[in-house]
Amino acid sequence: MFAISGKPAQQSVGDTIQVLAGRLGTAQLLEDRRASIAGIRSLAKQYPASVASSALRGLIAGLSKDGEDVDTVKVTLETLLMLFNPDENSPEASEELALWIADEFTQRQENINLLLDFLDTNDFYSRLYSLQLLSAILSSRTERTEECIFTAPLGISRLVAVLNDKRDAIRNEGLSLLTYLTPSSTELQKRVAFEDAFERIFNIIKSEGSLLHGDRIVEDCLILLANLLRFNVSNQSFFREAGCVPRVARMLNDTLREQGSEPEVAEWAKLQRNRNIYALLAVLRLFLVTGGVGTQANQASFWQYGVLNQVLQLAFNRATEMQIKAEALTTCADLIRGNPSIQEQFAQLKVTSVLDEPLDEGNQAVQQNGIPQVYVIDGLLDLTLSVPLLAAFDSRLAACECIKAYFYNHPVIRKHFLRRAIEGHTSGADETANVLTTLLQPLDSQVSVDPYRSWFAAVILFHLIFEDANGKSLAMSVTEGDSSQGEDVVTCIQTLTENLLNGIQKNVDERILVAYLMLLCGWLFEDPDGVNDFLGEGSNIQSLVQTVLRPAGDGVTVQGLCAMLLGIVYEFSTKDSPVPRATIHPILASQMGRDQYIDRLTKFRSHPLVRDFEVLPQKLSVAPPGGLPDVFFDKTFVDFVKDNFSRLLRAIDRDPGMEIPVIANGVQKGISREMVDSLRSQLEEKEKALQKSEEELLSRSRQLGQEQADHRRAKETSAMELGKIKQVNEALHRHHEDDMTKLRAEQSRMAQDHQRQLEHVRKTAEANADRTRKRLEAEIADLQSHLNKSEADLAKANKNHVQDLQTAHDEYTADKAEQAARLQRAEEKAKDFENRREAATAKARKAEMSLAEMEKEKQAVQGELDDLLMVFSDLEGKVTKYKEKLKALGAVISDDEEEDEDEEEDDVD
Repeated sequence: MFAISGKPAQQSVGDTIQVLAGRLGTAQLLEDRRASIAGIRSLAKQYPASVASSALRGLIAGLSKDGEDVDTVKVTLETLLMLFNPDENSPEASEELALWIADEFTQRQENINLLLDFLDTNDFYSRLYSLQLLSAILSSRTERTEECIFTAPLGISRLVAVLNDKRDAIRNEGLSLLTYLTPSSTELQKRVAFEDAFERIFNIIKSEGSLLHGDRIVEDCLILLANLLRFNVSNQSFFREAGCVPRVARMLNDTLREQGSEPEVAEWAKLQRNRNIYALLAVLRLFLVTGGVGTQANQASFWQYGVLNQVLQLAFNRATEMQIKAEALTTCADLIRGNPSIQEQFAQLKVTSVLDEPLDEGNQAVQQNGIPQVYVIDGLLDLTLSVPLLAAFDSRLAACECIKAYFYNHPVIRKHFLRRAIEGHTSGADETANVLTTLLQPLDSQVSVDPYRSWFAAVILFHLIFEDANGKSLAMSVTEGDSSQGEDVVTCIQTLTENLLNGIQKNVDERILVAYLMLLCGWLFEDPDGVNDFLGEGSNIQSLVQTVLRPAGDGVTVQGLCAMLLGIVYEFSTKDSPVPRATIHPILASQMGRDQYIDRLTKFRSHPLVRDFEVLPQKLSVAPPGGLPDVFFDKTFVDFVKDNFSRLLRAIDRDPGMEIPVIANGVQKGISREMVDSLRSQLEEKEKALQKSEEELLSRSRQLGQEQADHRRAKETSAMELGKIKQVNEALHRHHEDDMTKLRAEQSRMAQDHQRQLEHVRKTAEANADRTRKRLEAEIADLQSHLNKSEADLAKANKNHVQDLQTAHDEYTADKAEQAARLQRAEEKAKDFENRREAATAKARKAEMSLAEMEKEKQAVQGELDDLLMVFSDLEGKVTKYKEKLKALGAVISDDEEEDEDEEEDDVD
């Protein structure tokens, strides 16, 4: 009998995967390949790395090879999705695996094209799994996947077309993929938008129940809409042109009509409704970026189709949640800010009153559902100043922003708003929502209940007067007390300061103190009149100094703002202030001390509420339960502090004698009042000196005119003399030509008697050469003596002519050297001529010389003679030139020298 030695060896998982992967590539039958894929799928969750390393490329190749078989495609796509989402307990699961699989797809464009091709099929799983797989690849390799989809033929068109799929799962998956695809790429956003994406999105929202009844899919549609519109001016313009703004208006109108008339809904449904409305408002705000290229056009479009009014009504609707009210009011602020036309029309709108007050008999306000209607500005002021509920803080803050946006960068509206506030305050009427009345009334126990009432009033007034000289002047006209009745007149600034100091003594809420300090700092900055008004009560300086000198504790912001206010007062005070600069400086430098001043300002600037203001949420949601939010500062004031911190830090070091009366374009211009009288006297002296200089200038001008006339006459005389010289020179040239003609005629006769002529030439040449040599030697000696004399005379002349004389001397020396050289050459030629003459004499004695040879010799001699004559002519020209230069330099040439020269010329002739 045979015995079994043991169990057969079991195949490992790795070996199994390799076998299945091998069959996937070699099996000829579709069923066999599908079975292999099914086996691989069963192992993909638990062993994703092994499957990916052995079978990934085979799976991708199978999608291309068996793409027409929906069952094979289904199981293949499921397997690939499992590789992206393995079992959490799998030892092979890792983030690097997803990156590696995504790289395998994105490194070859045809792999992404293959997945997009499945979107053209009607099979449910092929479309759904392809979308899910594309989402997984996009999540791992975002930029590369975006590039592949963008490059793929009809890639974007296929994805957008999925939004029309009636099957919710596929449509929702396509919506999700487009949302992840479009948050940052502007080009992708444009391509998606121009595939009619806006229309498809609105159709989905409508079919899903719009804002009130829609579930999460509506919110997802709005998120995709936001992706397509964020910072994309082209898509925003297309949104307007495609008629989408009226669709937004209809959505808001339906929401307003149905809101409040519905029966009680579940809490989860109410929460989703709020999320949908909030998302739509966030989309609207994307069109309204302050200073954006298309912002004004977007504002005009929203106003035209009533979107602004609908958002405003939503904000004041009693059924609207507080969070939505705040976002709606913030949206309203963005809708009107910086658009003068809309700002002017905005005040004519009416809203539901936020106060449950009965109508007065004479009040003509319209009622809506039994609730009175008021003009929007009154409604905003009521909400900002008269609703003390802590839960309403976000909506109050948004209403304050809306008020600021109403008069933002519009001087006429700002002045009108401030004037109405002043009239309401001075009339004594019951103006509970009046910012001036709120700030000027004495602080009482009620301020602790609602410290933000004073804070909001101060912020609004701060924006009404900040960097507006006319607004500050108008506000300074507000006073308390009648001087005709013997009462003390107290100005607005003094009342605000008194309330501030009383609040410091009573230790009221820090937000109230910060509000008054923000207002006073913004008011007194660059306003010497306001500073003088503040200094009308001399004790204000001492009170603020004492506040700064308190032991450092929790009051860093108040102490820092008090130090800043003192720095501003000193910076813009004058010699004529009620408390002069020279008095303020010792108080700050001695009693408070420079180090304390700088320390308080530095700590204030580095406080997180100031330093990190831009990143801190200014909302109730970050407040402790039941506590007030950490909202202390206005954004414009924080920007003001950061812009001027360095200047205020140096203010205490400025000399009291230097004033800052004017700040033009942010450039500081200072002047010392003690120097004014001195400067004036100096100016008078300068004017006298200037008058004297003008007289001297007139005299010098006359003298210059006379000298110019003399120079002109001398110039004319010189020109006449030069003309005469030129005439003489031309006459000499003519005589020279006549002489040359006679000489040529005489030479023609020499053919008959060449012996006599040659002898005559020899004698003449010798005589001329000797005479010329003697004359030149005498001339050079004479010129040298005159030159020495001229140099001696010129050395005594004006030093301004030294350079000219030196130049002339150099030229003369050079010419003299050249003359000597020429003379040497002339002597050499004379010797050569003598030699030639002797040779000619010898030849003449020869009887056998023919007449032709004699004629040739004559011509050669004539050429030499012409050369000598040219040399003599050059020498004579140089001598004449030297004499003229010597004359110009002041040398005197006697008539005897000129006569000798004439005689020598006659001898030559």
